[in-house]
Amino acid sequence: MQTIFYLDQHLVLFYLPGNTLLNFISGKSLLKMKVAVIGAGAAGFFAAICVKENYPSAEVTIFEKSVNVLRKVKISGGGRCNLTNTCKTHKELCAAYPRGANYLKKAFKTFDNHDAMQWFKNKGVKLTIQEDGCVFPASQSSQTIIDCFFKSAEKFKIQIKTKSEINAIIRVKDKLQLSIKNKSNSNNFFDKVIIAVGGIPHKDKLSWLEKIGHKIEPPVPSLFTFNMPDEAIKDLMGIVIENAIVSLEGTKVKTSGPVLMTHWGMSGPAILKASAFGARLLHEQQYDFRIHLNWTGIEKAEIIRKQIQTIMSENAKKKVANYRPFNLPDRLWRHLLQKTNFAAGQKWGELGKKNLNRLVEVLTNDIYHVQGQSKFREEFVTCGGVSLESINIKTMQSRIMPGLYFAGEILDIDGITGGFNFQAAWTTAFIAAKLQ
Repeated sequence: MQTIFYLDQHLVLFYLPGNTLLNFISGKSLLKMKVAVIGAGAAGFFAAICVKENYPSAEVTIFEKSVNVLRKVKISGGGRCNLTNTCKTHKELCAAYPRGANYLKKAFKTFDNHDAMQWFKNKGVKLTIQEDGCVFPASQSSQTIIDCFFKSAEKFKIQIKTKSEINAIIRVKDKLQLSIKNKSNSNNFFDKVIIAVGGIPHKDKLSWLEKIGHKIEPPVPSLFTFNMPDEAIKDLMGIVIENAIVSLEGTKVKTSGPVLMTHWGMSGPAILKASAFGARLLHEQQYDFRIHLNWTGIEKAEIIRKQIQTIMSENAKKKVANYRPFNLPDRLWRHLLQKTNFAAGQKWGELGKKNLNRLVEVLTNDIYHVQGQSKFREEFVTCGGVSLESINIKTMQSRIMPGLYFAGEILDIDGITGGFNFQAAWTTAFIAAKLQ
């Protein structure tokens, strides 16, 4: 690795091993720069800490518009903080991102999920891995991660300024001046600035970046549950189908996994994944659409048909209502039978071809009307933000304004549940903190 420094208007070239930075020669600091990080969330803290690890003599300040820092870290994963996922390959990892996958494919070569796990371990955070690959702190508490960030910030003397909303960045010669709402801006000059403000739900809140020249992809919700006010399925609240297949009508979006019945409609990983991959389409439809459910988790209807035929012949004298195929919950099974208008006492041996077809259809292609969306555990995730066309993904530096970098959900990158949104934050923040 070669690093170039400018010292007293002379070009000095050093060859340094790995990511190590030589900060002192003859007792004098070579690099004394001021770095601003905008946003005191996951990406912001991670970026600020990594800047200090890369450039120990740099002066780093985090600006946060509210009084709450790391709020999303606090509530993520139900308060347990799903840090990342144990996907074995970058291909598998990238498959979890409806937007930004092709860019992240390059970024993960620099810092991926396994690097993130090691980073936290090096900070003394013990980790635990679930069967589904989700990674949590062993304490099962997001406070462990918050404490880790604050401890590092204190160690590196990183300043944290709350109630400091940035509403403009102006380039003044070789410096970047931050404009802070309702405050004096005379001394807010920095050598480098990293923007990590998280997901912004409204495009007008990104107008200050658009005015500079950055392309903005309109933000719309991602990762939300489905409201079904007119569907009787709501009466089955609390039932979980472990391996259902969800399809969005009129699209190519198809997901699989657990589906949870709620008092407002449906939730669960398969629903949330469908909402993420269909985010823009569903927004265009004003969240009025239909979904198709395959309750068996088996793709081919012909396999379902043969299994039902076997049940019909082997359980001819049993009532259909009393023998549930595919381990379906009793309440769901009776709900499906009611939808197909089966007689209460009908027996398996009495179904016939017509009823067989109706049963296979409701098991593999059950249709529900969705009218609206709800946030998922208050963890608002946006599809949209600063377009990756405006960013050099190798450095996370703006193509519009030199010295300006981006990290986290402010970018048009979003993932499904399972630690993938945090992983995108760690990766982009790590690269941005190199300040190349």
